[in-house]
Amino acid sequence: MGRAARATGVSALVLLVAAGGYATADAVDLVPGVLTLAPVPPPPEPFPTAPGAVPAPDLAAALPALDDAAPVPAAGPLAQSVAELVTDPRVGPSIGVVVADLLTGEVLASHEPEVPRTPASVAKVVTAVAALSAIGPDATVRTSVVRGGEGQIVLVGGGDMMLAAGQGDPTAVNGRAGLADLAEATARELTLAGTTTVRLAVDDTLFAGPALSPTWDPSHLVNGFTAPVTSLAVDIAKTRSDVEYSPRQADPALSAARAVADALAGYGITVEGEPVRGAAPADAVRLASVESAPLGEVVDFFLHTSDNAITEAVCRQVALDAGLPGSFEGGTEAVLAQARALGVDTSGARLSDCSGLGDGSALPTTTVLDLLRLVTDPAHPELRGVAVGMPLAGYSGTLADRFTRSSAAGLVRAKTGSLSGVTSLAGTVVDADGRALLFAVLADATPPGGQPAPRAAIDAFVARLAACGCR
Repeated sequence: MGRAARATGVSALVLLVAAGGYATADAVDLVPGVLTLAPVPPPPEPFPTAPGAVPAPDLAAALPALDDAAPVPAAGPLAQSVAELVTDPRVGPSIGVVVADLLTGEVLASHEPEVPRTPASVAKVVTAVAALSAIGPDATVRTSVVRGGEGQIVLVGGGDMMLAAGQGDPTAVNGRAGLADLAEATARELTLAGTTTVRLAVDDTLFAGPALSPTWDPSHLVNGFTAPVTSLAVDIAKTRSDVEYSPRQADPALSAARAVADALAGYGITVEGEPVRGAAPADAVRLASVESAPLGEVVDFFLHTSDNAITEAVCRQVALDAGLPGSFEGGTEAVLAQARALGVDTSGARLSDCSGLGDGSALPTTTVLDLLRLVTDPAHPELRGVAVGMPLAGYSGTLADRFTRSSAAGLVRAKTGSLSGVTSLAGTVVDADGRALLFAVLADATPPGGQPAPRAAIDAFVARLAACGCR
């Protein structure tokens, strides 16, 4: 055999041996390949059923339904509790009280319920009822930018005083609509039209009359109790975000316009000069707009926080819906008229504003009781947001720091009211037998010393209602 043939044979043998070795290695899974000596795996389990395809179990109620068979408390013990409250020196000599059964509406105990008294922020319940019944909880208001005169655009206020200076937050009530979003959309439209320089006006004519009530103390702007009521504002016209009661801007509409001008600059649009006031043309072309939170959420906000300016802005929306001027006079007339249309007895009732901040408002406790009957009536589901929107004792809103050491915590939902010489509270309470009661207390001649003493007396009275198994 020649040398070349031997070389070829050796090479073939090497390849064959190598191939056999690789096959062996493949069979024992030492190298990649299709051969294996491992046992055959069992068939896979069936693919699990998607959870979304499985019928969900029935939801359990977060709270048990009220038991209509629970005993109604006897009138005698309730009358004794009312008598103890009205003779308590901490509440002063002028006080109206009423306690009624929620399911039947029957008055169980009272003291001078027909006498009109200063309600303070309990007046916000009238505004809440009127807004949700007349306009509806799903309504929103729009802040727009439209074309004005030659080279001009106009920022038009639609009644939203809770605009964000930056981007809007879809989960927020205060700040749902953002001026940065409005500016971005406006800049896009202007750029498409070949416009890069504009003049900016602001139209805040939706609301009429003075922005500040003559019944308000001028110091209220500085101490943060309210703001000028305008058809647009950033963050309720607050100048600070690090304090609960921030001083407010003197001109919220122009301040909002400046925020829009600053935002436009960031999107390549130059605003010449300072923003000025100017009415939008009746047939103006809208460039962009943003929407507020729904009215139901706004009402919940002002009931929880007792914000005066937002209450007044909503009040003006009720007036405009009724065809009246969006002013203090138009608003107060509209909300009382709407309450009367719902069957509320407004005899003796008068409002100087819709928030209860100013001097001159008066409501009988019978009027407040009628409002409470309405918001807890199953025949008026559109008003249920008022009943559940009021602060919860010991947990939320203006009642978060009250009833904290009381067994009534979590059992009382009520609207608070506080002015110099005035302390009020009205809402619902569940007693020890599980019976739901309505109550209203208006004390408008409390002694000097501020809120602690009259609040303690009224809270103790309501706690007695909660503890009552009165037979």
